[in-house]
Amino acid sequence: MSVETVSERVQLSAAEAAAMPIEGVLAALGTSARGLDEAEAARRLAQGANVLEVRRVSWFHVLVRQFASPLQALLVAAAAMSFATGDRLNASIIVAILLGSALLGFVNEFRAEKTAADLHSRISHTVVAVRGGTERTVPVRELVPGDVIRVSLGGIVPADARVLEAVGLEADEGVLTGESAAVEKSPEAVPPGSDLADLTDCVLMGTVVHAGSARAVVTATGRGTEFGRIAAGLAQGLPETSFQRGLKEFSLMLLWVGVALTAGILVINLLLQRPFLDSVLFSLAIAVGITPQLLPAVVSTSLAAGSRLLAKRGVLVKRLLAIEDLGNLDVLITDKTGTLTEGRIGFEEAVPAAPRGAGDPAGPDAAPGQAERRLAELAMLCCEADPSVPGASGAGQNPVDAALWEAFEGLPAALADRRRLSMRPFDHESRTMETVVAPAAGGEGPVRILKGAPEAVLEACAGVSDADRAALETLFRRGARVVAVASGPASGAGPAAHDDAGQLALAGYLSFIDRPKADARESLARLEGLGVDVKIATGDNALVAEHVTSVLKMSPGSVLTGTEVEAMDDDALAAAAPGTRVFARVSPEQKARIVTVLRRTHSVGFLGDGVNDALALNRADVGISVDSATDVAKDAADVVLLEKDLGVLADGVTGGRRIFANTIKYLLMGTSSNFGNMFSAAAASAFLTFLPMLPGQILLNNLLYDSSQLAIPTDRVDREQLRKPAHWDIGAIRRFMVVFGPISSLFDFATFGLMLWVFNAAPEEFRAGWFVESLATQTLIVFAIRTRRIPFLRSRASVALTVSVLAVVVVGAVLPYTAAGALIGFHPLPADFFLALVGMVLLYLVLVEVAKHFYYRAADARLAREAPARAQARMAARVALGLHHGGARVHRRAAPFLVHTGRPKFRRPPGHGAAPGRR
Repeated sequence: MSVETVSERVQLSAAEAAAMPIEGVLAALGTSARGLDEAEAARRLAQGANVLEVRRVSWFHVLVRQFASPLQALLVAAAAMSFATGDRLNASIIVAILLGSALLGFVNEFRAEKTAADLHSRISHTVVAVRGGTERTVPVRELVPGDVIRVSLGGIVPADARVLEAVGLEADEGVLTGESAAVEKSPEAVPPGSDLADLTDCVLMGTVVHAGSARAVVTATGRGTEFGRIAAGLAQGLPETSFQRGLKEFSLMLLWVGVALTAGILVINLLLQRPFLDSVLFSLAIAVGITPQLLPAVVSTSLAAGSRLLAKRGVLVKRLLAIEDLGNLDVLITDKTGTLTEGRIGFEEAVPAAPRGAGDPAGPDAAPGQAERRLAELAMLCCEADPSVPGASGAGQNPVDAALWEAFEGLPAALADRRRLSMRPFDHESRTMETVVAPAAGGEGPVRILKGAPEAVLEACAGVSDADRAALETLFRRGARVVAVASGPASGAGPAAHDDAGQLALAGYLSFIDRPKADARESLARLEGLGVDVKIATGDNALVAEHVTSVLKMSPGSVLTGTEVEAMDDDALAAAAPGTRVFARVSPEQKARIVTVLRRTHSVGFLGDGVNDALALNRADVGISVDSATDVAKDAADVVLLEKDLGVLADGVTGGRRIFANTIKYLLMGTSSNFGNMFSAAAASAFLTFLPMLPGQILLNNLLYDSSQLAIPTDRVDREQLRKPAHWDIGAIRRFMVVFGPISSLFDFATFGLMLWVFNAAPEEFRAGWFVESLATQTLIVFAIRTRRIPFLRSRASVALTVSVLAVVVVGAVLPYTAAGALIGFHPLPADFFLALVGMVLLYLVLVEVAKHFYYRAADARLAREAPARAQARMAARVALGLHHGGARVHRRAAPFLVHTGRPKFRRPPGHGAAPGRR
């Protein structure tokens, strides 16, 4: 059939295509089994790409989001009333300062949005398509209806497609149907009107190839697919993480503090019979002042900066918040291949089975090398690629088969006459694959060949000698990766031959080697220093895994096999898993179960790159994969490594902890000195005959303070803060506020006394003095709060933070002497004031250091007492959070098809909770 050029975009629903014969589907789509030519594919692509459109927040909506706080809206309304009643200057100042604050938040949040979009675009997804009769790799997004594609084990189906031919094809369609069992697929049409779960001749976008392979013609793409219809709500994002939940709880706490202060100040000022509008403006300014308005910007900036840094090291973070999740890890489960070893599997040797008598190819009369060659021939005939097919090669095969073809380059040509009659692809349940091939010249009938994990192959063999078993153990003990091969007569030439119950004869073992990485020991030491316990979950034999742990000098631990895991209930496994170093010969379901039970008491990361790892990746707190992984593994992960390197992962863990520590610094600032200053303003308004600071001055103070803190994401973090995960503790933040807030207020009251009784200051001078003192104390205190050590001597802030804080202090000190200061109501201060200010600031820092010593000593004692209860509470919270429900599963599975269009869609960024201010 020739390819037709169609003038309109043609798509068939899965139900329509499933009920049609193959010839009818090809004709309806204007294509053939040779696929489309490049020109026609390009023309169809212009009519619509294979994407699920996700509407990213535009710059306009990021800007609008800065004014989303009800308190800010009330403040603007009150300023408008003030403007209308004649006080235009103060009203204009308030609005100008609010705009400046909004612009500051906008710039930082929009940069974070751009970073997230850029990272998303760096993760590529491709598919093998037939164009003009030739197979080639094309981006998933460029698929069009009429393309003929090849799907194989571990791939995510990139579009709805009608099966043309299939070999042992099974698909996991749980994301669409909710069914856990894989569905067998074949080219035979189904009756019209069949349900979605019964479309056995179609493969559907977003489903996973569980076994086998197939060629299929694309019938629908993008939102025209069955998956596209259920993924319409993807722009709403994933469920909130523990990090987001902590921010929300913090915001709620500040909400109640702000409401209480605002209401109290308003009532006091009205009882003192002060002007209503002035009282409202002052109260609202206090409420805005106590809110860490740039929290979203600080969090977004921290995450974006962390993601850019990790991207330079080869780590792509698909969700910015996953950086913080990385920092929480205390258990990492990984395969050894490519992580602890080089990941380059090379053929080592062929070890034939012991001779069984006269005529045996491995007998004493055999020519030198004859037994080894026969073993290699049998293995070559039982590979993914068929050596009897012209042009077949090792490219695209699994690493073991590819290494075999590389080691025996001339052998495929010698096997060209051994036609393959049928094949059962490798599956993770049996851990074997099987072929039936035509006999060699002079042979009597078809030959059945079984290849796979030695334990599974030996079970199917008769007459395995003690020498054969000893040879296998020797290979395992020296760390070799071993594949066993067996053969025997086939009962037939078709697929039914694979169900033959007859036993086989062991042909021998193929030994492959994958050496430990030179830098793996250093990476493991770094992770151990960060409190991350590394465990190995592998499909290899326990002796092989133990050999690797011995060479790398990993911490001792026990070994559990898949058989032992299967025999345990969840409670027994939860008790045994923390002390286990190696889980050997474990199935995909067992990996996921191990992750689940460990998550009861730990934050678990899982590093995997195969289809058998997808279930565990979804169960983990942080799923980690590599760019060369199978589609299903890569898209189930939160973090994608461009190289499989535990050292880079250690950087990610450190980065996550640094971001969390710096975020907490900002929160502690906002709930200590900032809270103390606003409390001082509230108290002062009760006994002064004038407002201690005008609303515009309060907002300017808050803007300058926030500006100085935007450099916090660049700050250094003490080593002891990186040694173990930190967790949200709203109670600790509240206690910090109660302890350090009054200390700040104490020096505010000292300033009040100094201005009133020493300098006999007028209201304008009083406000200028308190403005300078409050700004200096609440910004300089960051040097003490940022560390548990002695500041400057044992812990130094980053250059950017030091410069920004000192610059803001200087601006605040100079402001009363400028025209801008006069405009907002300040008078110049006497020189003696600054001498007193230096003394107060030094005394303040000393007092804070003393309080810090006693506070952290009490906090450590409390933490030790409450540690078991806290761990239990975190476990309950992780269960309640339900990060891996169906919505998250759909969102992750859709990753290859998502694009950012720039169209507006309101979406809250990290840190936007329920508090007043821009949340």
